[in-house]
Amino acid sequence: MTISFKDRVAVVTGAGGGLGRAYALELARRGARLVVNDLGVSRDGTGHSDAALQVVEEIRAAGGEAISNGASVTEFEQMAEMAAKVREQWGGIHILINNAGILRDKSFAKMDPSDFEMVVKVHLLGSAFATKACWEMMREQNYGRVLMTTSSTGLGGHFGQSNYGAAKLGLVGLAKTLSQEGAKNDIRTNCLAPTAGTRMTRDIFPDAAFNAFRTEDVVPAALFLVSDEAPTNAIVGAGAGVYQGCWVTLNKGVLLPTEDRTVEGVAAAWPRIDDRSDDLVFRTASVQTETTFELLGMKRG
Repeated sequence: MTISFKDRVAVVTGAGGGLGRAYALELARRGARLVVNDLGVSRDGTGHSDAALQVVEEIRAAGGEAISNGASVTEFEQMAEMAAKVREQWGGIHILINNAGILRDKSFAKMDPSDFEMVVKVHLLGSAFATKACWEMMREQNYGRVLMTTSSTGLGGHFGQSNYGAAKLGLVGLAKTLSQEGAKNDIRTNCLAPTAGTRMTRDIFPDAAFNAFRTEDVVPAALFLVSDEAPTNAIVGAGAGVYQGCWVTLNKGVLLPTEDRTVEGVAAAWPRIDDRSDDLVFRTASVQTETTFELLGMKRG
């Protein structure tokens, strides 16, 4: 089986370098027409460069089709204008990879609220704005593939990245909801938690790890998740050639007798409440309600 993106139009945000650039180059190599979006800022979101134009030149030099776009994902009007221009030029948008991001790491105690706000704005709101700008187009054409970039920090937490972690787990909730809302129009939304040696991780990884976690090894997972064969509502971890399925889970729960539904009762039952031996995958919000109904001996609806 060969996965092709011929006749597909793909938008990749934050595609001026690192993973975004790698995604764009491989999509183009497999036949997609690319919108290379990048504001050209540094890792903390400041400054400017012509990074997107350089990637476009690489794609064209290899015989592909690409245009650059310098719109900010934090401004919905700019995203909507970008989508409208792409529709006018190429007829639609089939694939959106939300990759744009910044870091402003500090412990929560030392973090300025503006740094918390900006990171959430770029990662969470930026992904929502870019997706919203493409959403109606995807609904009309009954086809869409959306990839959110989550992170192990969002899934498991990481010291000094409260802003980043909050945004990245927020994207999981957004993706899970959109996977349901887009189902009838074949719009599939997934999450990727990548680990790669890029400018975002240059001073976090030791040299050996930086070199081992190549951007090229994340690309296969990203492109599969936006292909015709993609699942929906998946969370995938990728790094150094290892690909992992990730899930949000809950257990079947503990039904406490009426007299034990107290603070002390919950404390006493905590070892059972915290037991993961019967975990269930949280595929939709109804899982929690359904397990509660089961313990109560009730039927839903």
